[in-house]
Amino acid sequence: MPLTPPQWQKSLAGDSLQPVYLLAGEELLVLEAADALRAQARRLGYTERDVLDVGNHFDWDELARSAAGMSLFATRRLLDLRLPTGRPGVEGAKAINEFCANPPPDVTLLITATDWSNKHEGAWTKNLDSAGAMVVFHAPKPHEWLAWVGARLTSRGLQASQDAVALLAERVEGNLLAAAQEIDKLVVLRGNQNTRIEAGEMEHLVADSARYDAFKLTDAAFAGDGGRALHILAGLRAEGDELIALMGWLVNQLQLALRLANARDFAAQARAERLWPAREQLFRKALRRAPREHWLQCLARAARIDRIAKGREAGEPWLEAERLIAAIAEPRAAHALA
Repeated sequence: MPLTPPQWQKSLAGDSLQPVYLLAGEELLVLEAADALRAQARRLGYTERDVLDVGNHFDWDELARSAAGMSLFATRRLLDLRLPTGRPGVEGAKAINEFCANPPPDVTLLITATDWSNKHEGAWTKNLDSAGAMVVFHAPKPHEWLAWVGARLTSRGLQASQDAVALLAERVEGNLLAAAQEIDKLVVLRGNQNTRIEAGEMEHLVADSARYDAFKLTDAAFAGDGGRALHILAGLRAEGDELIALMGWLVNQLQLALRLANARDFAAQARAERLWPAREQLFRKALRRAPREHWLQCLARAARIDRIAKGREAGEPWLEAERLIAAIAEPRAAHALA
């Protein structure tokens, strides 16, 4: 049975490593967990590491060759297999199963996958879990976010009041990377002070800009979260961002939506656009909410806002942008485009 992250942290503190590990899920959490395992491996005498990057034309025999290879210094070795998609395919699953069935002595295999869902699991993950350890790292859910930020602060040796934690959690808007970066900055800014951070100090220490970016804006809009999208748009405006640059990205995403809407085979077009599964699902759900004509209308209005922002047409560009974002998020609000 897969370990929970707390169980994983406890097991890593031991004096030995499992023959094989699979760390999968949210990218930041997976990469941090992999770093922790590598550090523990070094402490335990794993002085050699082979990195295997799995791409489209990866030779899975390379895993067996690396596992069977002799150490130059008769020391323990770590095989660092990077499988971003989390899908080894038939040949890869076979190679991993063979390793798990007969792991070489003094060799540990670390597999990291930063794209993961229950659909990725199969016989190979069950065999791996039996031979070693499998840990899936999920991004905290909205109701878990406040607790996650608080725990992250504590893990970095920082004390903060509830109000200060809540303020930081709001500022980084569910963005794991932004939260990690801001907390790391706090460690540097606070130095060795042991006093608790109060809300007023937190407000001065933490930058607003972490949460306000065009990518999060479009993701929220296409996900149907109009309130959050408009909140981010207001933040972008308050931060002094240029609307012209924002509209360029928004037009790009609306053009993508139209190409997907026009495609006879949505899945094939999504692959051609090189969409990650999460973004493919984002657009699939968005296109279910409105017909092609709606997205065509949104694109035309986006082009008009761009002209207004450049002074080529009369109008209030930020107000028009608010109406457009509302219509993208909720097609029933499309009358706001009129």
